Amino acid sequence: MTAVAAGLSIFANGVTAALPALADQPQPTRLGSAIQGDLGARDAATKKRTRALDMREQAARAAEARLKADMAARQEAAAAAKPAVGGPTAPSDPQYENLARIYQAMKPARAAVVFEQLEMDVQMQVAQKMRDRSTAMILASMTPQGAANLSMALARRNANAGKKPVVGTPKGPARAAQPVSRSSPTPR
Repeated sequence: MTAVAAGLSIFANGVTAALPALADQPQPTRLGSAIQGDLGARDAATKKRTRALDMREQAARAAEARLKADMAARQEAAAAAKPAVGGPTAPSDPQYENLARIYQAMKPARAAVVFEQLEMDVQMQVAQKMRDRSTAMILASMTPQGAANLSMALARRNANAGKKPVVGTPKGPARAAQPVSRSSPTPR
């Protein structure tokens, strides 16, 4: 029994010695615990916002680099597409593309009447921007002389450029222009 009493007294002395060390650290209260929890949540939210801002900044830098590279590529392409100094300059293509779409949308017989009134250079530019089938239908509706003139001009231009002619003159006798009545169906 003496040994048990001695063991308990050693244990009690150890606990008493440890209590002053634990007494130096204040025990957290519910309010203190709530404040600590709120501070931790605020710190976590701040870290998350900072990470998101860093990601946005990296994405913005990458997008800026892509845009600069794209701009440089477009400028190089535009510089390469410009005609040589002193060479013939082509009028702006978008206006000819728009005209080509307009003439393609028209009925060939009506488009041919107007098309023949245009200057030869404009006819050539518009015809080159049109689909082959639409050009062929308009040529078929033009007068033989007008169709031949446009075909020859296109052939000369393409031969000078080293390209295969887009529209050739028909071999054999020239077809006479057929009068188009408003009631007859036109080929599409």
